Amino acid sequence: MMGQKTISGHADRPREKLARRGVSVLSDAELLAVLLGTGGRGVPVLSLASGLLDRLGGLRGLFQAGWNTLIGQPGLGPAKSAQVMAVIELARRHLFETVKRSPPLESPGDTRRYLQCVLRDRPHEVFACLFLDSRHRVIAFEELFQGTIDGATVYPRVVAERALRLGAAALIAAHNHPSGVCEPSMADQAITRRLKDALDLLDIRLLDHFVVGDGHPVSMAARGLM
Repeated sequence: MMGQKTISGHADRPREKLARRGVSVLSDAELLAVLLGTGGRGVPVLSLASGLLDRLGGLRGLFQAGWNTLIGQPGLGPAKSAQVMAVIELARRHLFETVKRSPPLESPGDTRRYLQCVLRDRPHEVFACLFLDSRHRVIAFEELFQGTIDGATVYPRVVAERALRLGAAALIAAHNHPSGVCEPSMADQAITRRLKDALDLLDIRLLDHFVVGDGHPVSMAARGLM
């Protein structure tokens, strides 16, 4: 009986469970426990991970948390907070590399996932652009304007100047709605028309404008709003 308990307890540890059964069977808390490595004073690492996810509202809250939020959590010092932030940033960079390998028009799903990962959980509105070359390959992704939860002021001239500096032949615009509602507003449609008109004068194509919120980002091109 003692041997069975030891084996069972050993198998229940996240690292051993991963090695024995594969990473996909681990829960969110178990995966986070593997990342953190050790618990706090008198707190097992799995309890530390579970408590952290509960307080932050799951993985989405974890990905949204910044340095000040993480370092203020019980059991997380500078080292563990840095580990979490590094993994989150690696995930974002992996998605960006995926987008760069295939032109966004050939991999619309990858493009949506990247934009959602970067923009969805921002507390304020952010306007960004994927700048593309003549073959619609990604040159750069840049956040150009930030605003309050009520909206961001977007200047087409600034977007056009940045596109020229990067040598972009086309671009995809995106912005988030902190409310979570993906529906394009009348203001969104107006700025899209202004931006398209400004870029047309320079022979730079505005291919799409995505609105990011909860659920799938909405393509304004697909809606016929451009």
